[in-house]
Amino acid sequence: MHKVGIISDTHGLLRPEVEETLQGCETILHGGDINKPEILDKLNQIAPTYAVRGNNDKEWAKELPEALSVCLYGIRFFMVHNKKYIPKNLQDIDIIIYGHSHKYEEKNENGQFMLNPGSCGPRRFTQPITFAVLTVTDDGTYQVEKVEVAHQTKASETEQASAAHDMRRIVKSVMRDTDKKISVGEIAVRNGISEKLAEQICRLYLTHPGVSADGILDKMGLPKNR
Repeated sequence: MHKVGIISDTHGLLRPEVEETLQGCETILHGGDINKPEILDKLNQIAPTYAVRGNNDKEWAKELPEALSVCLYGIRFFMVHNKKYIPKNLQDIDIIIYGHSHKYEEKNENGQFMLNPGSCGPRRFTQPITFAVLTVTDDGTYQVEKVEVAHQTKASETEQASAAHDMRRIVKSVMRDTDKKISVGEIAVRNGISEKLAEQICRLYLTHPGVSADGILDKMGLPKNR
């Protein structure tokens, strides 16, 4: 048997619980929004790691591909960060890996298995912290195990800072999208957030002319971190 660790949206945080589980994997796949090269360095010390570039992976990640096809243990994978950029006519692919939404999802579509392992980085609001382990047998069959990290009552300083930075980035992105007159539904999809949250940010932005991202975070009662 072969084990493949499938993670995404670490956003600069590699949790000890995630590292421990990945130690038993021969290969690791990362669906993007890594945020720091140190995360990839740590992952490659555990096992060979394949990664794609997420929307938050900036200059340091310019060498990372936006999409990647790789065959491992007889299974053909296609990886991309944002689901909306999955090509319509993918051929000869068994499993499609994506991230961005921070929400775990698995389904069969057009004869292909689609998997979003969720986010195993900083917790976003009350969303669970998840990733996946794929077990491949010698006959080519595979099984996916969803792994959920237990909730901690108090987040670490690193997690708090990362979450605050992520939220500030989201607010700024929503503000830009609002200026472009993009619909609330599309803003929610583009930023991987709920329509309710997108609507709240848009409303605060439009009803308080000149307000900054930090000002919106203050009005929402959320911490800010530059």
